[in-house]
Amino acid sequence: MSTRVTKPSNQSAGVTKPANQRTGVTKPANQIAGVPKPANQNAGKMKTAIQKNAYAPVKIDPDSDYMTPGAFELEQLFRTVGGAEYTHVNEVWPRVFIGDEKTALERPQLEAMGMTHILNVAEGKWNNVATGARFYRGMNVRYYGIEAEDMPTFNLAEFFYPAADFMHQALNHPESRLLVHCVMGRSRSATLVLAYLMIHERLSVVDAITHVRHRRCVLPNRGFIKQLRALDITLQQERHSQRIRATDTQQKSVRDRGRERGRRMI
Repeated sequence: MSTRVTKPSNQSAGVTKPANQRTGVTKPANQIAGVPKPANQNAGKMKTAIQKNAYAPVKIDPDSDYMTPGAFELEQLFRTVGGAEYTHVNEVWPRVFIGDEKTALERPQLEAMGMTHILNVAEGKWNNVATGARFYRGMNVRYYGIEAEDMPTFNLAEFFYPAADFMHQALNHPESRLLVHCVMGRSRSATLVLAYLMIHERLSVVDAITHVRHRRCVLPNRGFIKQLRALDITLQQERHSQRIRATDTQQKSVRDRGRERGRRMI
C-alpha cells in the first residue's frame, strides 16, 4: 500500500509544479481518502507569506502577544533550544518517530517497534533512501514517498498539507506508529513533522520547534526554515480570521436572543 510523489527530471531547480499535475504521481485505489490533497490549494497564501520580509517578525493578532519570528531568529532557536544528542531514531510526538536511513533500512527493527506507517521524505536513488513500497512488502506497512531534495531552493512547502494529512489519518488509529525519515533525520523529515504539528496539532512554529528539539537533534536548512515561517504566518492569519468570525457569530446570536425577549415582553 503506497503513495509516491516523484519529481520530473526536467524540472528547474527550486521550482515545483502542483503535485496533482506532476508526472509519476500514483494514487492506489485503497489509498487513505484525502491523501494527497491538491498541493496548490494554499499556494496563494503561502506565496504571499513567503514574499514578506523573511527576517522581520510578523504580528497577526493584535490581542495576542505572539509574533512569528524572523527566519534568523528561528534558525537561532534551532541551534540553541533543546539538548538531545543525535541518535538514529527518536519519538518526537506520541507514536511519531523521526529517523534516518539506517532506521528505514532495518526491517526487523521496524517490526519490533511496531511501525505501521512510513513517510520517506528522501525517496529516490541519488543521495536518497531508495526503499519504496516494495522494500516493505509483507510488513503490513502503509508507505508514502516524496522525492525531496535537501536544498534551500527546494519547495518542500508544496508537500506540507499532503504529508500532514497522511500523518494525521495514520494517527487516527490508536495502534498506529509512524516513522518519518530522510537520510539523516534532521532536515527534510523534521520539516514535515514540524508542519504536521503546526497544521493539525495547532502549535506555533516556535512551540513546534521547541517541542521537537527537546526530543531530537534536528536542523532544517535555511530555505525550509523560511517555508515553515511562511506556514506559521498563514496559519496565524487563518485562525485569527476564524476567531473574528466566531466572535461575530456569538454577538449576533446574543443580539437575536435579546430581540426575541423584547418581542415577548411587548
